[in-house]
Amino acid sequence: MHKVGISNRIRGATFFQHAGISILFVFMPIIAKGVTDSLFEIGIIVASFSFAQILSELYFGRISDKMGKRLLFIRIGFISCAITFGLHYFADDTGLLLLARVGAGVASGIMIPAMIAYSYESGKDKIKVASIISFHALGWMAGIIAAGITNDVKLMFLVSSGFFFVGLLISMKLPNTLIEKETGSGTTRKVIVKNKFLFLSLLLRHIGATSVWTILPIMLMEELGAELYQVSIVYVSNTLTAFVIMTLMASRIKIPHVLKFKIGIGMTSFVFVGLILITDWWMAIPFMSLVGGTWAFLFIGGNFHLMENNPRSTSTGIFSSTISIATVVGPVIGGTIAFVFNYSGVMIFAIAVILISFFVSLRIREEIAKNA
Repeated sequence: MHKVGISNRIRGATFFQHAGISILFVFMPIIAKGVTDSLFEIGIIVASFSFAQILSELYFGRISDKMGKRLLFIRIGFISCAITFGLHYFADDTGLLLLARVGAGVASGIMIPAMIAYSYESGKDKIKVASIISFHALGWMAGIIAAGITNDVKLMFLVSSGFFFVGLLISMKLPNTLIEKETGSGTTRKVIVKNKFLFLSLLLRHIGATSVWTILPIMLMEELGAELYQVSIVYVSNTLTAFVIMTLMASRIKIPHVLKFKIGIGMTSFVFVGLILITDWWMAIPFMSLVGGTWAFLFIGGNFHLMENNPRSTSTGIFSSTISIATVVGPVIGGTIAFVFNYSGVMIFAIAVILISFFVSLRIREEIAKNA
């Protein structure tokens, strides 16, 4: 009963962590459009969050391994996020919104690597840990639904802060785990070099994906006539599928982690082929569902492979910061292409980059054999 209780608390903390992030992240292009009409500036605002997250995840992920502590960074992260996400309420111009996003990026980066590592270390059966991490996707779904229900930008900021506060309360019930300190020098560089093909393919894939996510909510509303709650429905299909697939990985989908990662990378290209062809907002639902499934495969496959073969918080911090780097570059590229060409041009760019990403991922097994 004690172990079940701990697992459920971790699920709860993970759920509220990602609900707090997603309620703003998915709709940030729409929120940013309320303070500027420039697609380029919208791209910069969206990218600023991830730019701050890059440095934060790399630094605090490594420090978490050095200190051998997880809960300290998880709790500090919840407190910082409750404050910085709540401060978005007062961001009524481009400069203030940019500062709020940077602060939120730093705050969220404090706890993300530690939370993933803590989840992995919480039980002896590492495969079942996938069911805990699946609440990452369930939290995103809840945040998106909450955004659609509130249907009010200002209220979203307060709800987001409240999610983090509840997560903090849950984290206070989590026990400290004893882990070995990783104090060796040059660890971050060694992990990157050893897993360079995995990180490079992840980077390219996510640059393509985030270039589309920057303009997709605007495209759905301006070109396809969707309401805010309908945009929420489209994105719920993404996170619901990710949750289901991640949960199935705990019991049904038992294939090598590297293969999961490659499947997730390769199948993503079909999503953007489909999004070019849609003529109504609801047609995006099956393709967003597909991208949710691909995300589940690459997220679980990539993270579990790294944690089984590298210092956990350091490697997951690099994984998360790689996503953050892509989330800086992708929105800028997406906003620029949409400004110069059109929304379809962004989709074509995404398809090309993700295909390159897939071919890079095919090298991962060779690199593993070499290092072995």
